[in-house]
Amino acid sequence: MSTIHQNVTRSSSNEIIISSDDELPSNAALVIIDLQKAFDDPRCGQRNNPEAEANTGRLLAGWRRTGRPVIHVQHLSREPDSPYRPGQPGCDFKDEARPQAGELVVQKSTNSAFVDTGLGPYLEDQGIHTLVMTGVATNNCVEATARMAGNLGYETYVVADATATADRTDLAGRVWRAEEIQALTLANLQGEYATVSSTEEILARLVAPRRPA
Repeated sequence: MSTIHQNVTRSSSNEIIISSDDELPSNAALVIIDLQKAFDDPRCGQRNNPEAEANTGRLLAGWRRTGRPVIHVQHLSREPDSPYRPGQPGCDFKDEARPQAGELVVQKSTNSAFVDTGLGPYLEDQGIHTLVMTGVATNNCVEATARMAGNLGYETYVVADATATADRTDLAGRVWRAEEIQALTLANLQGEYATVSSTEEILARLVAPRRPA
């Protein structure tokens, strides 16, 4: 995997300047994973990164502004008590990630957005090879989708500050805080499956600014 920092510099005004070679492809897809109201349900646990939704919204605005493809992934749980089960308010997209006309919605019932969905064929048909992922939960559906994307050969980015997870208790009864789970998950993904990046770094790569002549 390439590193996102390779050709990034800053101007005297602290503006991020990148070479045109580092601009993301014009068909790089923003993949927003399971950013649904159910994540606010108390049953999901104490979360981290309250800025994930706002940062996803900033990325979404950038994608729409530059005409790049947006893919919304929606989890439809088969579990009767899940807040993600269809027909409940929790299944709806959060306001920051509501699809617009022409944007693809991929509905899934497993962890990975590639399993039993049309995502793979759509990407192949559109010639899309670069995926930028945000959403929840970092260690669940984001990780599962990112790992599979990496294994399938996609150039995959996971935006750390546009993802979030929640506390989890292990088999020995220890509670692992969301911040710890997030950090370990991103470390596992980095390099082997994806490039872990930030909202600012990705936004800087949507349009490469030109230096004054």
